[in-house]
Amino acid sequence: MNGLHGIIFCYEQRSDLKELTKTRSAASIPFGGRYRAIDFGLSNLVNAGVSDVGVVLHGRYQSLIDHLGSGKNWDLSRKRGGLKLLPPFAYERRGGVAGEFRGKMEALAGVRSYLDTIRQDYVALMEGDLVANLPLSDVLDQHIRSGADITAVCGNDSFAVDNGVYFEPDDQGRVREVLYHLHTPRGYRGLEIYILSTRLLKELVDGCIGRDQYSWRHDVLQAGVDRLNIRAYIWNGFAAQIRSVQEYYDRSMQLLDPAIRADLFAPERPIRAKSADKSSSYIGPSGRCVNSLVGDGCNVEGSVEDSILFPGVMVEEGARVRGCILFRDTVIRRNADVACIITDKRVEILADRTLIGHASYPLVVSKDARV
Repeated sequence: MNGLHGIIFCYEQRSDLKELTKTRSAASIPFGGRYRAIDFGLSNLVNAGVSDVGVVLHGRYQSLIDHLGSGKNWDLSRKRGGLKLLPPFAYERRGGVAGEFRGKMEALAGVRSYLDTIRQDYVALMEGDLVANLPLSDVLDQHIRSGADITAVCGNDSFAVDNGVYFEPDDQGRVREVLYHLHTPRGYRGLEIYILSTRLLKELVDGCIGRDQYSWRHDVLQAGVDRLNIRAYIWNGFAAQIRSVQEYYDRSMQLLDPAIRADLFAPERPIRAKSADKSSSYIGPSGRCVNSLVGDGCNVEGSVEDSILFPGVMVEEGARVRGCILFRDTVIRRNADVACIITDKRVEILADRTLIGHASYPLVVSKDARV
């Protein structure tokens, strides 16, 4: 597995995530009571023996840089190779003004010199907002055995979100159609993970640069489906992509199911994360915690049901928390009643306040807010 290199894209801004990405990228969103979304992609690579990973940044990346640091928490702090943060790129548009990227191929063109430093024979491309625990070593093995030019990792229908890319393979597993923006999805939903040779990746990037093409989906996958041997690897385990507030809430709440937790946090493929540096959580004599995930350093004196608490959350006596996701250092004061809300870091819900959302429309409270 020393022959695989990882590239994670963390550049897209999701307007549907609203306040959750006001100060961070989607890859930096907290998930599961302890982790960030990018922890899963990094862990997938490291568990497969990958030692070199490049992270493509683009906008609102300070939170991500603070989280990743030198890469030590993922065993990627190395004198040679290891974790490499690739700074935001810009390209010339009309009038000489640098604008937003137009697609994945343009992002790779912006870091073209980095591609020449890759030592490994194969590259795994993935999105930073994908939450899954994949056996990437098996994906690479299938890729090599099949003789594929590109292997696309696909999920089942339960993963589907809007504007996804879908693959229709034949009986031999070769993809014959690549589709997206479908009103009625068909085939297998792509998880936005691809494995291909380093040589082919550089050829594709150079070809797209020469023709002013920028889209991986359209200019590479769709345009090359007849020319390239594209094959699908089907993954039937848990997978979530953080693309909207509703998607984030629904997928987070699924973690309260022990079977899904066991699938996502498989012990043979551990998910690594930055340490919370907190003491053990405390549930007081009047506290009650039912069917919830509670991070380190929490203090629960009230009632918590069907919720996810990140490190340092405080729930005072008489407070009720139901179906909520509370980020780090949130405080729910005495006798407050909250349900189906997502609070960003250091939010304070004042005493005797009531804030009620719904499972189909969760409320989001911005970072450092007092309600």
